[in-house]
Amino acid sequence: MEYRVACLSIIVEDAGSVTELNEVLHENGKYIIGRMGIPYKEKNVNIISIAMDAPQDVINSMSGKLGRLKGVTSKVAYSNVITKVEE
Repeated sequence: MEYRVACLSIIVEDAGSVTELNEVLHENGKYIIGRMGIPYKEKNVNIISIAMDAPQDVINSMSGKLGRLKGVTSKVAYSNVITKVEE
């Protein structure tokens, strides 16, 4: 299986979706390298950046689940770093 390094960028405009967002992140915690959250109080949004090393389908699935949450936008930037991992 191939793992890719990626950065998942998340904008949260509806605080009511935070619990569901955290559940998705927890489900995929083993793939998360690091997380940075910035509350932008003046604009009432939260900006979250997630560094990941995971199979591309896991990254895509996670981004899709987050993007379907109310008031949440999610985009992925992939690196060219690909690692073969034996399961």
